Amino acid sequence: MLVVTGGAGFIGSNLVAGLNERGRGDIAVVDDLRDGRKSLNLADLDFADYFEFDDFEARLLAGEDLGIEAIFHQGACSDTTEWDGRYVMANNYRYSVNLLDYCQARGIPFIYASSASVYGAGPTFTEDRAHERPLNMYAFSKFAFDQHVRSRQGAFKSQVAGLRYFNVYGPREQHKGKMASVAWHFNNQIAADGECRLFAGSDGYGDGEQRRDFVYVGDCVAVNLWLWDSGTAGIYNCGTGRCQPFNDVADAVIAWRGAGEKRYIPFPDELKGRYQSFTEADLTALRAAGYPHEFATVEQGVPRYLDWLAARET
Repeated sequence: MLVVTGGAGFIGSNLVAGLNERGRGDIAVVDDLRDGRKSLNLADLDFADYFEFDDFEARLLAGEDLGIEAIFHQGACSDTTEWDGRYVMANNYRYSVNLLDYCQARGIPFIYASSASVYGAGPTFTEDRAHERPLNMYAFSKFAFDQHVRSRQGAFKSQVAGLRYFNVYGPREQHKGKMASVAWHFNNQIAADGECRLFAGSDGYGDGEQRRDFVYVGDCVAVNLWLWDSGTAGIYNCGTGRCQPFNDVADAVIAWRGAGEKRYIPFPDELKGRYQSFTEADLTALRAAGYPHEFATVEQGVPRYLDWLAARET
């Protein structure tokens, strides 16, 4: 049995879909369905079992043998505005350590979600301690687990691999609300008001010219599955390796819809000093490990995403 934690969430449900495409339905989904809307991400997918995340953790801590072949650990509190450190560390750090310990005791591959947020404001996005300075509690929890993994490298008995996701967008993110991608928000804004709203200039960037490494979720799934197939261990960036301005995302949405305008709004005071105005994955380590595939640009990925959304609406 394969386990996908956060399996009803954004990247997790796309991983379930990717495994289904390989003919794998022997999947246990682990999640927190107090927000039952996430279940819609699984309505068209095949899986064999479901566990609430706390029940799953309790079973592992009790030493129960669930016949697990591999764990893809995508579950976390992903709200970057959550400052309850005890809550975030319990859900993102300690939970991850417990899953890792279980996998190590049984020789189970463990592939987990880290985050590019560990780099803070940058400007260098290389998998090196010297470039890591998280700016919020979510980022700190991911940084802390990466630190834990590093402290145990050389002693692992089975594969342990982490992926530092950059700005992921694509299908099955509709439940994320304010934390959904700008592609999602821009599309909804244009549908409702005929315009999408971008931040005015900040941090030396022009209007809408703050730059991020926007990565299509299907590419993230491909990297996860390649890691598992190859048995590659380590912590790697998962982005396209190229930054693009928010204007490019807006332009791609407008081009797909054939209508829409851009409007620039003042940069929020509450985000000053806590906002990544530039991200760009350094893919040197991932390429050196042998990952062969290219990543979709915004111009390629956004229409693919909007095609998927349109098909779901019909």
